[in-house]
Amino acid sequence: MRLIFASDIHGSEYYTKKLLERYEDLKCDKLILLGDILYHGPRNDLPEGYNPKGVIALLNALSDEILCVRGNCEAEVDQMVLDFSCMSESMVMFERGKMLFITHGHKFNMENLPKLKKGDILIHGHTHVQTVESFGENLYINPGSISIPKENNPPSFMLYENGRFTIYDFDMNVLNEVSI
Repeated sequence: MRLIFASDIHGSEYYTKKLLERYEDLKCDKLILLGDILYHGPRNDLPEGYNPKGVIALLNALSDEILCVRGNCEAEVDQMVLDFSCMSESMVMFERGKMLFITHGHKFNMENLPKLKKGDILIHGHTHVQTVESFGENLYINPGSISIPKENNPPSFMLYENGRFTIYDFDMNVLNEVSI
């Protein structure tokens, strides 16, 4: 299975188009969104190509291929316009005998860990900083933000395939990677 993880779109139609181009080019099976889809939030500047209605149209066209968790910028009105569930605080997947705990990061994060067994993986966005970091016998992965990256990171997303997580910029330069 080939998956793309992306976080913190913040209403950027420009970067959503770039993400969906990579999704199609890489022939992925599912797009996993880590929240903060439509609204830019009061602490962020408007991202390039800010057009939440355009983002809605682009994502709804792929609604059967999207899994999503709720970010701190999602509101109930977002669920009214999106054709896929966006209000779950977290989701869990199992891969290669490991649990992937997938969330936005504003509630569960490195300072407030969910219940994890040895070897499990925490995946979240929220910080807008791409990260691959071991802690104890566990792993924390953040794909960064596709539209408003921070700490001098480029816009980024993550591909998962055959036990390997790879974080890319939109020119397909590898920023970080790890195998499980």
